[in-house]
Amino acid sequence: MKNSSITANIIVICAFLLSCNILVTTATGGPDYATFLQCLSENLSPSEDVSRFVYSPQNASFMSVLRAYIKDLRFDTVETPKPIFIVTALKEAHVQSTVICAKKVGVEMKIRSGGHDYDGISYVSKETFIILDMFNLRNIDVNVENESAVVGAGATLGELYYRIWEKSKVHGFPAGVCPTVGVGGHLSGGGYGNMLRKFGLSVDNVVDARIVNAKGEVLDRKAMGEDLFWAIRGGGGGSFGVIVSYTIRLVRVPETVTVFRVMKGLDENATDLVHRYQFVVDKLDNDLFIRVLLQPVNGKAKGSKTIRASFIAMFLGDSDRLLSIMKAGFPELGLQKSDCIESSWIRSVVRWANFNTNSTSEEQLLSRKSNVYFGKRKSDYVQTPIPKAGLELIVKKMAELGKVGLVFNPYGGRMSEIPASATPFPHRAGNIYKIQHSITWQEKGLAAENNYLSQIRSLHDFVTPYVSKSPRGAFLNYRDLDIGTTDNGKNSYSEGKIYGECYFGQNFDRLVKVKTAVDPENFFRNEQSIPVMPSAQGRRGGK
Repeated sequence: MKNSSITANIIVICAFLLSCNILVTTATGGPDYATFLQCLSENLSPSEDVSRFVYSPQNASFMSVLRAYIKDLRFDTVETPKPIFIVTALKEAHVQSTVICAKKVGVEMKIRSGGHDYDGISYVSKETFIILDMFNLRNIDVNVENESAVVGAGATLGELYYRIWEKSKVHGFPAGVCPTVGVGGHLSGGGYGNMLRKFGLSVDNVVDARIVNAKGEVLDRKAMGEDLFWAIRGGGGGSFGVIVSYTIRLVRVPETVTVFRVMKGLDENATDLVHRYQFVVDKLDNDLFIRVLLQPVNGKAKGSKTIRASFIAMFLGDSDRLLSIMKAGFPELGLQKSDCIESSWIRSVVRWANFNTNSTSEEQLLSRKSNVYFGKRKSDYVQTPIPKAGLELIVKKMAELGKVGLVFNPYGGRMSEIPASATPFPHRAGNIYKIQHSITWQEKGLAAENNYLSQIRSLHDFVTPYVSKSPRGAFLNYRDLDIGTTDNGKNSYSEGKIYGECYFGQNFDRLVKVKTAVDPENFFRNEQSIPVMPSAQGRRGGK
């Protein structure tokens, strides 16, 4: 009976291929697509219909599925390489079969879970490739009694926050402020938000996970072992397997939290305030997180630009206690009671997602729609306060360029207490704040793209004297393909070390050892994946 069911499925597959006009031979040496689909069917139960979750370019829904989680219009052009299939897994078994069959056929597999992915590595490749899209695997099971939750990798942060709020008004989770970001990539790359000074990174609060390895096996923490569990909490899950879900530890949040946004122009001593900020922000109460946004705005003279500094805060407590802390630690900002907005934690999440919106309901966190633009991001770490003269030069440069913004995210607190080796994420004690370099534009065309990319690269070069060195640190979740990249993970150990040490510091070699142990053939790879040890370079995928 099983054999007859498989035969029937193969007939359906062949019809599917013929209707899509897909080449099913390997005369050109490319992947055997028919074999891939047949393999999927044979590795699933007889009742499975692969056409329910596999999309080819000829499928009417292919482009809408592809575009649904493209977060940057730079990678949504006619010229952008497209996958030969998109597999939208509906359950763990689909992930397992996709891994087994992609490896068997020899096609590259990109794993997409809806994150920012600023440089598009989860859905673009120069090789023939498929996309394994995780967006259907988004179940969230919140257990308030033991203060934990099991979260599917395809869930969004907004969905996670909402489901926690449904069960408890005094629990939350320390992760990003963008609710449409996917949990999978966010957590595997480190994950941070406006509670990191109190509770650390997202990965500091991951207690278990389920991952599909290169053999197609599903492993939890006990089965994968502590080395692999360590690696996927900040080392990027896509180098080691497909993370299907995480078990996270919820954190306690007060019934009342406070937010504020204070904006200052250069004529309101913004430079002095930012300079002072560097000396105090990592030493303030751990309940307080103050982000600084430096952005070009229109100047008084027509066509001119100036810089505005926005001090944006999240405080785990009421405004009276916040004002006391600010008066003692950062009186220069001149924070007033009227600047403060008290709310529940979930309302603060809504405000941080769209700060000026008072009428947005909590249900908006369940929306997966996000604004999509052309853009680029880069990152840096500041370990010594930038001199005032240096800040003046930076803001002058920003005004000249006209488009690049900087975001300062403070460290200290819990971030300084966790050892750099506790997770692959090494940027802990000694860092005052992280910088995100940001540029966004709407104009189409290569000329516009080159212009704006040149701007952000120019500013990144300009701040070199003021940021971390040897190596110059970078944040994996702001993955930047300008840093020592080779094509599609076929890098050698020495090539991978260039970007690897920027992201992981002294943790890079341990990541390489884990990678070599769990995926010696380098099946799970991308343009900045963890390479295998030199002794394994001769195996397929590691050349």
